[in-house]
Amino acid sequence: MLMKHVVMNCWLPLLSCANNCMLLASSSVFRRQKFFIRSLGGSIDYRKTGKMQSVEVDAENIIRIITPALDQSRHKGQAGKIAVIGGCREYTGAPYFAAISALKIGADLSHVFCTKDAAPVIKSYSPELIVHPVLEESYSVREEDKKIIANKVLGEVDKWLERFDCLVVGPGLGRDLFLLDCVSEIIRHARKSNIPIVIDGDGLFLVTNHLELVSGYALAVLTPNVNEYKRLVQKVLSSEVNNDDATQQVLSLAKQIGGVTILRKGKSDLISDGDTVKSVSIYGSPRRCGGQGDILSGSVAVFLSWARQHIEAADLDSNPAVIGSIAGSAMMRKAASLAFSNKKRSTVTGDIIECLGKSLEDICPAGSCSL
Repeated sequence: MLMKHVVMNCWLPLLSCANNCMLLASSSVFRRQKFFIRSLGGSIDYRKTGKMQSVEVDAENIIRIITPALDQSRHKGQAGKIAVIGGCREYTGAPYFAAISALKIGADLSHVFCTKDAAPVIKSYSPELIVHPVLEESYSVREEDKKIIANKVLGEVDKWLERFDCLVVGPGLGRDLFLLDCVSEIIRHARKSNIPIVIDGDGLFLVTNHLELVSGYALAVLTPNVNEYKRLVQKVLSSEVNNDDATQQVLSLAKQIGGVTILRKGKSDLISDGDTVKSVSIYGSPRRCGGQGDILSGSVAVFLSWARQHIEAADLDSNPAVIGSIAGSAMMRKAASLAFSNKKRSTVTGDIIECLGKSLEDICPAGSCSL
């Protein structure tokens, strides 16, 4: 009995310590969850008009929460591996803008899968990008060889696919039918591997005509501009754009496509996954130079991958596609505002890209943010 009493007395402090540690850990997680939820704002709001209103979110706090800290223990690739599927003879700037933006925000590696004609041009823009000249257009493929070439293209992309944290599909892709067919298969394979996909530019043309590619995929983000959004609304809802009830319409659109996240670009960006609608109204730039959508898609890809890491590590019940879209939207707007304050009417896409790093540093100084 004495021995049993001694043993029990020895164990009690340890059990007490363990319980205290568990309580501390759980309370820390609980506080993190509450802070995260507060940053996202409340539920959908109905005001005196009776119309659904979007909820403005604390985008800068979200960026602080999901941006990983920089420390000596991390290795190459942990901060994100992004791939852009796009780039053809006519369009080489867009995939470069998306891919280099991902690096400037903090992704470790950025790849571009493009056509053979586009590859040397994109490589000449920056040695930082890993460029794969594997896509093919109809003009270079004989009819009888199309199936063989399509399988070869898919095989080349599949070698890399599971290494990526997010794909950006569409910048500078063009509308060649054979090329679009190949990209359709890449999207299907990415879905099977549960890889997040940001759809922009000609990728939106593709999925608008083939909604089954993204329908029901919660890790897909569509980033339509005014005209792309109009085509989506006409195709999916069989109606015209209703700016008087924009919140309800974007909610319905996302829900109808099966819970994908829609980032509707505009004076205020509206973001919905069919369950909620958030808005980002941080002041951007009145200068509307081309290429800003490509910066946005690259930004969303990085933040989506970081949001997914954070949510999984903290065991949170949140949609990383929505979180990534909020953060990417805010970052793009902040960088555009900073670039415009420096360059005014002469602001071009490259000026905005160069402001991405400072914009993130202003919100979340290197080393101070963590998962």
